[in-house]
Amino acid sequence: MTRVSWEQYFMNIAKEVASRSTCDRKHVGALIVRDKTILSTGYNGSIRGMPHCDEVGHLMENGHCVATIHAETNAILQAAKNGVMVDGGEVFITASPCWPCFKMLANAGIKKIYYGEFYRDERIFDVAKRLGIELINIPVKQEEL
Repeated sequence: MTRVSWEQYFMNIAKEVASRSTCDRKHVGALIVRDKTILSTGYNGSIRGMPHCDEVGHLMENGHCVATIHAETNAILQAAKNGVMVDGGEVFITASPCWPCFKMLANAGIKKIYYGEFYRDERIFDVAKRLGIELINIPVKQEEL
């Protein structure tokens, strides 16, 4: 058996984190890492204490489910709640961040974003380049999520 790279190892964990997602429209997992140490995880799901989409259905606006909090946001929130600094970290996400999540990751000090599949927003590429944030694709097969 060949030992996987650190990047593949962390993306594999992000895929496992995605298995906890509670919005069946898209299962996404995120893992924040610094110095090869896992700092925080997150998956897309409803507000803590509220019913989940897979239990009660979706709250749709403009083609998006707005009941869910995205995986990247949940990972940042989990770190903040537990007093974990993510500045200078890397994030592994099973899908590229949407524009609001990208902005949040950038302002949190994330320096590298690894993503499994491209999801919707091309703006992240230009802005990431301007900010010096690396965007790195590590393909994820949908059937694995």
